[in-house]
Amino acid sequence: MLLEAPFTEEKIRALHVGDLVEITGVIFTGRDAVHKYLHDGGKPPVDLKDSIIYHCGPVVVKENGKWVVKAAGPTTSAREEPYQGPLMEQYGIRAVIGKGGMGPKTLQYCQKVGGVYLHAIGGAAQVLAERVVAVKGVHLAEKFGSPEAIWEFQVDRFPAVVTMDSHGQSLHAQVLAESTEKFKSLLG
Repeated sequence: MLLEAPFTEEKIRALHVGDLVEITGVIFTGRDAVHKYLHDGGKPPVDLKDSIIYHCGPVVVKENGKWVVKAAGPTTSAREEPYQGPLMEQYGIRAVIGKGGMGPKTLQYCQKVGGVYLHAIGGAAQVLAERVVAVKGVHLAEKFGSPEAIWEFQVDRFPAVVTMDSHGQSLHAQVLAESTEKFKSLLG
């Protein structure tokens, strides 16, 4: 399913766990330093309303005066659990891309604000970088360094799967519950 900007609440609430999406539009990277900075009252250098945040520390180089993304794989999202939900609400963030899932706090905020968690394929950093067709800007690099900066990417058909939706469903919680039951049955 093609998910094109603008990433409105209506479009995001139409998504369900298990939906495969291909994102086209602008997404912003953001990792630990940015999340803490915004949570602690720092001002975002970009408009995050109806945005997608990608938990990613990309490898970006300058070639012929132009930024080129060489690797753009997801980083583990669980570290952002204390911050993500409140930031989604405060700034109108509609979706988060990462790997490994997030917890119940983020799921609660997804329901509340009309958001989703999208899982990108770990280990496919070079393939995912091919979906970044332009770097529109880099923000806070002087403060946090390149991997922790907010990179503004224009993406075309960036692949992801919905693993937490705005309807209270979490594939991560479901897998954990099923695995726990299976483990208990094996122990006898």
